[in-house]
Amino acid sequence: CISSRLPRSFPAVPILQALLYKPLTPSVIPRVFHFRASPSTKISSRFCSWIKPRVPPQDFNIFRSGFSANFTAMTGSSSKQSSSVYDFTVKDIRGNDVDLSIYKGKVLLIVNVASQCGLTNSNYTELNGVYTKYKDQGLEILAFPCNQFGGEEPGDNAQIAEVACSRFKAEFPIFDKVEVNGSNAAPIYKFLKSSKGGLLGDGIKWNFTKFLVDKDGNVVDRYAPTTSPLSIEKDVKKLLGLLDSLKQQHIIPSLLVK
Repeated sequence: CISSRLPRSFPAVPILQALLYKPLTPSVIPRVFHFRASPSTKISSRFCSWIKPRVPPQDFNIFRSGFSANFTAMTGSSSKQSSSVYDFTVKDIRGNDVDLSIYKGKVLLIVNVASQCGLTNSNYTELNGVYTKYKDQGLEILAFPCNQFGGEEPGDNAQIAEVACSRFKAEFPIFDKVEVNGSNAAPIYKFLKSSKGGLLGDGIKWNFTKFLVDKDGNVVDRYAPTTSPLSIEKDVKKLLGLLDSLKQQHIIPSLLVK
């Protein structure tokens, strides 16, 4: 019995910590939860080799399930993870909830925008052009204002809408101002970044970073702020299935000629 080899003051907390970083298998489940310890007591590095199975096999699954449930309750974590863009609800620029599942079957280009950036004019102009050309083919552009980069989106939602819709004539949806980096980052952006990291880490580097999402809600590509919307038109057409249809249009006439 391992308890005979340990002082009565042996700590239970380090054992619990060890369990969190080690798979929960019968070989690492000792009867340690009755031990008492002073805060200064430390675990011996040799203890791991002493651990013997203490939980009968028929009871192990019950122990593991209970431990997982308690740990989730303590940390607020959950095993359920978002699998697509459609799992999120965001707010539009008027403060209304928008379930992104309404865009199922669409190709999405998601962009963090700003009104006073050096990239503003070119990006809004080209985004408008791409949207006008492909909106009837199944493209949606989702714009999320953000003030985290140089303070270049300082206005409230009404002012942002004025710039986007009146000055640049944007017809694509403009959403509520969000943070895209840090602990307060919008959940949708945490998902986008974890799905497609950048060259120097996952963080958004500047205004007008672009994420391309396929018809199933999967993030398939990420583009730097300086990447022109017109330069990714081919990628958009590919996801829309337009490149395949163009190939067919060229192949069929050539076959008829032969």
